[in-house]
Order: sequence, then C-alpha cells, then structure tokens
Amino acid sequence: MSETVRTHARVRASELVGRNWLNTGGKSLDLEALRGKIVLLDFWTFCCINCLHVLDELRPLEEQYSDVLVTVGVHSPKFEHEADPVALAAAVERYEIHHPVLDDPELETWKAYTARAWPTLVVIDPEGYIVAHLSGEGHADGLAVLIPELIAEHEAKGTLHRGSGPYVAPEPTSGTLRFPGKALFLPAGRGTAPNPGQDAGASDGGTSVDAAATHGSWLVTDTGHHRILELDTDFHTVLATYGTGTKGHVDGPAAADPADPDAATAQFNEPQGLVLLPEDVAAKVGYDVVIADSVNHRLRGLSLQDGKATTLVGNGIQRLLETGPARVDEDAAGFTGRLSEHPLEVSLSSPWDVVWSRKLKAVVIAMAGTHQIFSFDPLTGAVAIAAGNGLEGLLDGQGHEAWFAQPSGLAEDADGNLWVADSETSALRKLVIDDGGTVTVESAVGKGLFDFGFRDGAAAEARLQHPLGVTVLPDGSVAIADTYNGAVRRYDPASKTVSTLARGLAEPSDVIVDHTHAAGSEPLLVVVEANKHQLVYVPIPKEAQQVDEGAVQTHRPKSPVAPGLLELKVRFTAPTGQKLDDRWGDPTQMKISSTPPELIVAGGGTSVGLLRTVELSADVPEGILHITARAAACDGPETEDGEIPDHAACHLYQQDWGIPVLLQDDGDTELVLDLRGMD
Repeated sequence: MSETVRTHARVRASELVGRNWLNTGGKSLDLEALRGKIVLLDFWTFCCINCLHVLDELRPLEEQYSDVLVTVGVHSPKFEHEADPVALAAAVERYEIHHPVLDDPELETWKAYTARAWPTLVVIDPEGYIVAHLSGEGHADGLAVLIPELIAEHEAKGTLHRGSGPYVAPEPTSGTLRFPGKALFLPAGRGTAPNPGQDAGASDGGTSVDAAATHGSWLVTDTGHHRILELDTDFHTVLATYGTGTKGHVDGPAAADPADPDAATAQFNEPQGLVLLPEDVAAKVGYDVVIADSVNHRLRGLSLQDGKATTLVGNGIQRLLETGPARVDEDAAGFTGRLSEHPLEVSLSSPWDVVWSRKLKAVVIAMAGTHQIFSFDPLTGAVAIAAGNGLEGLLDGQGHEAWFAQPSGLAEDADGNLWVADSETSALRKLVIDDGGTVTVESAVGKGLFDFGFRDGAAAEARLQHPLGVTVLPDGSVAIADTYNGAVRRYDPASKTVSTLARGLAEPSDVIVDHTHAAGSEPLLVVVEANKHQLVYVPIPKEAQQVDEGAVQTHRPKSPVAPGLLELKVRFTAPTGQKLDDRWGDPTQMKISSTPPELIVAGGGTSVGLLRTVELSADVPEGILHITARAAACDGPETEDGEIPDHAACHLYQQDWGIPVLLQDDGDTELVLDLRGMD
C-alpha cells in the first residue's frame, strides 16, 4: 500500500512575506502566530481556473477541521492586473474566500517555497515543518487522509492547539448585481415582456415593462448572487429573477414571486454564459435559454414561459477529477467527436460560455476547466468535443490537435465561424467550421501562455490581457472584452489589426452589440462591468484609439540549466488508500515542449513515464520548458493478488508547468518537479 506523501527530511517552513494581508481584520500573520495549527498554504492567482477549482476542493476540509486547520492563500500574480491590490480584494470577495490571504506581488513567498506552478499546496505541521508539497488540483482526498494523521501525531506529542483561526470576514458588497458574468439580449416576446402589440402594462411581478415591450430586455447572470436576472433596457429595473440566490444545484421552479418567497426553489452556483435557442428548437425541447452553470459543472435549461430550470448536461463531477481531459497520443493528438448520447452521464469542467452554432446545429461550450470546446445537441442530447486535446497552451491546427488555455468567451460571425476569447493565453482564436462540421483552429491575436500587454497595431505584435468576452460587430470586425486591461478592443480580420474602442472599465467580462437603439440612434456596445457590478452602454467610436503600453511576459525566477543533456523528473507518490493504476501499462505520462521550439534538440514530445532526458541547444540563450505530467491512481485495498478491485474509483492527477530557463555552462543538469510529494 502506498504511503501518504510526507517529507523524509525535517524542512523548516519559510516565513510568510508579502505586501499586505486580507481577511485578517487588518492584522499581519506570521508562522509563530500559526504555531500549533496545521497550515495549508495555497499558492494561487485569481485568473487561474485550476486555482478556483482548488478553492472549492478545500472548502469541505476547512469546515470539517476548522479548529485545527488554517488555510492561507498566498496570492502570487501571473498577470500585471492581478498585482493591483484593489483587484485582488475584489477577487477575494467574488470567490467567497473565507481564509486569510497574503498579497505576494513580488513572488517573495512563492520563491521561498520554490513554487513553480499555479496552484501549489504546501502543508506545514503544528511545529512549523513542511510535510507535503503538492502541485495542481485533485488533492482533496489525499489531504483528507494526511490531516487526520497529523492530528493524531501532534495530539500525542502535545503540539496541536485547537481553537478558532485568524479569519476575519470583510464587509460585504451590496447591490442588485454582484460580479455579473455574461449578458444576453431577449427580443420582445421571448422574455417576460409582452410583444409590442400586446398590453405593455405590468409584468407578473408588477414592474412596468413599456420599454421592454418595445425594445426587448436583457438576461444577466448575477454570478455573485448565484441567480439570473432579467433587466429592462435601463439596466436597473428588474423584470424577473430566476433562482433562490443560494448557491447549490436544484432543478424546478426558478422564477421568484414577491408575493410568495418560497415559490422559487431552483439553485445555481456561479452561473456564467447564456444563449437563447432558436425558436423552433426551443419549442421542441421545452426551454429557451441554456446556461453555463460553472461551479456546478453543468449546463442548465431555463424556460422563460413557465420559469422552470432543468439540468441538461453534466453529472456534477468535475471532468478533470473523474476522467481527465481527453487522452493524447505521442503526437499530442486528442480525441474529438461524440462523447455520449446520455448528457446527464457526462462530466464537464467549469463551462464558462455558450453560443448557438448554425453550422453545427448545436450549443457550443467554452469548457474552461479542460481547455477545450464542447458541443451539445439539444434535440438528440449528444455531447461531443469539437476542438482541443486538453493540453494548455496556444497551438493551432485541426481540432483534435489544437491547444487552448481556459477559453471563456464565444461568438458566431456571419459565416458561421466561431470566435473564442482564450483567456490564459491572452488570445483571440477562431474556429473555422467547414460544411461537413470539421473544425480548424486559427489564432488572430496572442503569442503564448506568458505573453500579454496592452498594444494595438498589427495583430502579430498586438497584445491583450486575459480577455473573457467577445462579440462580432456590424461591420464584421470583432470586439473583445479585454478584461485585465479594463478595455474593449477591436480586431479587424480584413486588415489584421487591433485597436481600442473603450478604456477605464472595471474588469469587463462580456461585450454584446445592442441593436435596439434604446439609448440612441446608433448601435451601442453593452459591456458587463463585473467589478462595478453593472451593465453599461458604450458607444462604438468612429475612430478607434491606438494604444501602445507595451508587451510583457509573466516574470518568474529563471532556472539556470546547462546546455546539453538535462534530466527531467516529476515526483509522484499516491496517497494512502490509492495505488497507481497499472492495469493497462504505465499510468504516468509526460509531455515536453519549449518556447522557442529550437530550445529542445531532442527528447521532446509525449511518452509514458515521469523521467525523461532532453537535450538543450547551446545556441538558444533562454526560453521556457513546457511540461505536462499526469498520473492515474485508484482507490481501495488491493486484492490478494495485488490487483486493483474492478469497481475502484480512480483519479487523474495532472499539472502543467511553464519553467523559464536560462542557459549557462555552470547550470543544473537536473530539474525535479513535484506533482505529489517531496523527498
């Protein structure tokens, strides 16, 4: 039986150093103040979907062991915007983080603990020694074994101190909307408002809907309140509310009734994207809107006629944890095609946006958690992978070969092709769909996982910063919600240039063209301004701005390595109660590539095993090694012959690293990474 991951040497934990503390009532913390507690350091950054998954994984452990376990979030930013303390405070509130957070903008604590990836977890025992070092997500089961072991050990030694922790709740933000995610225009007759020819008196809730009868209305995911709102075109008048406002997963009546507070029972959990189905499709399936219910890892359907919510796709189990991203072969080609005709049996992972594709005749889903694009046919229930092999990065080509990095926004153009806001590569991507439904992926703007900035001009040199939304403008150009630059940008496919339409916005998470003329004679943009908790109208300027504030890269310590042979080793030890799943061969896999590609002379690619020797070029002074490691382990005691039981639950552990390296003659000839564990 495998042992719990524990360090064999007694390594003293480094002090916690940063700019400021959040969720402590203004107090600074140090390790001495935490002595006697089991401390779990969570190195995270708020752009990272895997980090957000870990926040949710840890919540049950934090609640169960609240008297002995103190989680400390160490926020180590990837993007420039994430180093803004105001933006960090908003993120801590948005994601309902109920533990102390250390603001580490200079990566001081990150470097002290040799963190190399987001997320990284470090466990410190009550005496102040490091006992485990974990990369990636999916470690909750192992921690659920390790924590009781530490409790028993340190209660016996008298070094465990029970009692409340240092968390102090901040003042909550109030308002109609709280960190809204996406918005959808409802033409007159599709929402609660009557058709223009009908009585435009009052809605069922007693709200005047004269304007909505003429112009339509807007459906908004009120993400921070875990509900859906229908707003009038003034963006203030609430026409309808769907969901109780309590996070959870419950189907049934969703429409709130002021006269009957218990009428709505449906619950959502941080809903994001929405799409209105074509009327003929909606009439056949019995619902009008498809909602990306992100933290529930499901697609939900909402009928605007009877106000009922139903689950359409997803079993609620995060895809990465249950089955992992699509397996890739040694050429990094993944599976694309139909997954199942039983949509409630399929695992999803943080669906972030949805759009209707006329060519595919399906709802297309930005599956942020597995870096892929899925599709769902409402008429047949078929779920398929349209593009992306599950590896994180920026790589174009055929759908099954392409790499994405947290796709978060979708829009369809007049030709039936789809535009994608690929947030972690700060890129604008395009899915070219032929008449047979074959998908080819192209990049319009963006260079890679660690390249971003605020630069207009030729698309090849232009830079975005973590865009979350995208829409197609009347002239065929593309507007981008450039979230971390606080801007709306424009890409012109004809000239292949980028310009700026608007600036000074607070984390715009979506952008939509408004053709209603509700606020004037010209078409406007509707921008979801997440960190100001509002929707705003933004004019489309005749002359766009040209901005050049530079192109930058994420700054992390560069590892000195020697040219020539470099041994790469990823350490993994299955937790107590699990065994590596070797029933079909080696259950571990490593993929290695580099930026620039010329850095690796030999040894790159995908193969089994967690040990590899690569040859580095002496002619490339520096670059980035991209390493993806996976390991599969299963639960349950071994059978008498040492085999894993037939019906054991299995887990996939995965982490992607981008390691900046500096080539020098006296550099290291070995690079060791921890997927799970440390010697």
